[in-house]
Amino acid sequence: MHPLNLISTTFSLLLTIIFYNARVHAAHTSNWAVLVSTSRFWFNYRHLSNTLSLYRTVKRLGIPDSQILLLLPDDMACNPRNAFPGTVYSNSDRRMDLYGTNIEVDYRGYEVTVENFIRLLTDRWEEGVPASKRLLTDEGSNLLIYMTGHGGNEFLKFQDSEEISSWDLADAFSQMREKKRYNEMLFMIDTCQANTLFRQFYADGVIATGSSEEDESSYSHHADNDVGVAVIDRWTYYVLDFLEKEVTELNSDKTLGDLFDSYDVDKIHSRPGVRWDLFPGGEEAGRSRRVVDFFGNVQGVEVQSRDASEELQRDLEGLMKLVEEYQEFAAAQEQNRTLTDEVMAQRDVMKQGQVQVQDMKPMSSIRLKKDTFSPRQIAGAIVLTGLGSLWYFGSKLIV
Repeated sequence: MHPLNLISTTFSLLLTIIFYNARVHAAHTSNWAVLVSTSRFWFNYRHLSNTLSLYRTVKRLGIPDSQILLLLPDDMACNPRNAFPGTVYSNSDRRMDLYGTNIEVDYRGYEVTVENFIRLLTDRWEEGVPASKRLLTDEGSNLLIYMTGHGGNEFLKFQDSEEISSWDLADAFSQMREKKRYNEMLFMIDTCQANTLFRQFYADGVIATGSSEEDESSYSHHADNDVGVAVIDRWTYYVLDFLEKEVTELNSDKTLGDLFDSYDVDKIHSRPGVRWDLFPGGEEAGRSRRVVDFFGNVQGVEVQSRDASEELQRDLEGLMKLVEEYQEFAAAQEQNRTLTDEVMAQRDVMKQGQVQVQDMKPMSSIRLKKDTFSPRQIAGAIVLTGLGSLWYFGSKLIV
């Protein structure tokens, strides 16, 4: 291989390694949440409060409204039966209004349908659908999907008029995987026979958990006598209890393993389930994922700090300068070869008596410096310099 080709190939390879390394370290770049209540009517008040409770939690942990899709089929806050108009509570002491003034509902009332939910997940929309109604995730996005309502064996009802099946969800998630719409996904569902809803899943990168096994009901936790109905379900109540007490900071080290270990059948009155087999690394890898990797805002996702970026730029400029110097050296070699060929030709002519000695070009003009580096030494220097830059850049990456 010609020395110039060798050095170009080496330099290109180093750049590829550097930026591939940066991309790998920045694989998880954002967190999104899709929170769905599927029930209408006043007596399903608890399903709305379940969803709004999760909504409040992910906002507390830093996920902005622009990355939360909230689907509410009914507006219990404005229901004429509500003794406390404009409010929704999940506890009988009514210490916290979940509705309040800082809530953004993306799909409301009859917009909450199976078709719209599938379109939302797969991004199969007609032109003109606003960004606020779309799930704008990519291959770097971790996704939390929470669903609650009335269900049965491998189905969940939407507003008592249609159903979504385990196969529907499985196919939608598979399309999302094919279209690189998520990095990792946590699927959570609170309904009767909830664990059957993730039975048919087959897309990679999914952890699924639910409130109850096949032929088990999912129970409400308690009622508010003044509101007149149950205000939250048991499984969601204890999930929130863990999140509120244990995950108090945006950089909390509590893991999904800690969350799932907190499930107490005696308190929940059903058997929650977890499915790990679709997640790379299985249960061991899934249990080690932090809760805030799905419930919180992504912290420190910059590929490099400003200082590291400047230093990397200087390293790359140094490599480029070294390449330019070698190119000049190679060009000089080519010129010297040409001069040498000319002198040898002149010698041949001299032997034939066609020219005089004084017409020859002096040999000193073609003499190379004794301390000139060989092409192999130059290529080695390039490789070592590049690898040193790669090592230094890698140490500056922020995971």
